[in-house]
Amino acid sequence: MNQKIIFLDIDGTLTEPGNNEAPESAVRAIAQARKEGHYVFLCTGRNYDMLLPLLKYGFDGIIGSSGGYVECQEKVIFDCPMTKAQSQSVMEVLKTNGIFRTVECMDGSYTDQGLKEFFENYADQGGNSELLRWREQVEEALHILPMEEYKGQPVYKVVIAGTSMEAMVRAQEALREDFDFCIQERDRSGIINGEVVNKLFDKGRAVERVCHYLNIPLSDSIAIGDSMNDLEMLQTAGTGICMQNGSEKLKKIADDICPSVSEDGIYTAFLKYELIHESV
Repeated sequence: MNQKIIFLDIDGTLTEPGNNEAPESAVRAIAQARKEGHYVFLCTGRNYDMLLPLLKYGFDGIIGSSGGYVECQEKVIFDCPMTKAQSQSVMEVLKTNGIFRTVECMDGSYTDQGLKEFFENYADQGGNSELLRWREQVEEALHILPMEEYKGQPVYKVVIAGTSMEAMVRAQEALREDFDFCIQERDRSGIINGEVVNKLFDKGRAVERVCHYLNIPLSDSIAIGDSMNDLEMLQTAGTGICMQNGSEKLKKIADDICPSVSEDGIYTAFLKYELIHESV
């Protein structure tokens, strides 16, 4: 069998969203695949600081910040934060349109004052206390700090939240020359989540960079994700797999669907595509 390279999203794929612990079966699958000679990479929207707790499981490299930062075998092969002018423009446009911002830097993430109250209000209105618990867990587990602690460090990506699609569209139009907006489906509480990402990179182009660097054909790459910010990754890889717990839109685009995070999805997919074997 040809040597394969596997790209794994984190939240909703390798772990439950906002969690830093992978199922034992996924950890075992990663170790076995590498033992059998395949490469395994993280490919995530998380910044470097957020993904650090996952490195204990052992990977051949990482793609962070939706492709803005790429390490291959401990060597940085791509590093592309926003320019200062770009980050200032993004911050101002989002603020003007009443969109909550969480800026992601190499060393941490910083979120607007009032975002927690915003989630509290809409969790109550939508009867979705699970939403608030998830947000509190994310803030604690992923080292998200108040915006007043942000000191102008280079920004790789901005996560956005609001309730007005019109405001999102206005901001998208104002920033369209340099940035793409990845808008997630509106949840049952009415909140719209998304990301503002530099047009110079995405997860798909990061997959191409790594495959080129390691001299592995794209046809021998496998990507596994769960949400629409994994779209380019799944479209670029030779085989794109969506988790059962993932976006319905992404499932329609993916080549295959594997079980959910809680049902040993990674391990099942690795077995199906003969990246590992039961006897190993």
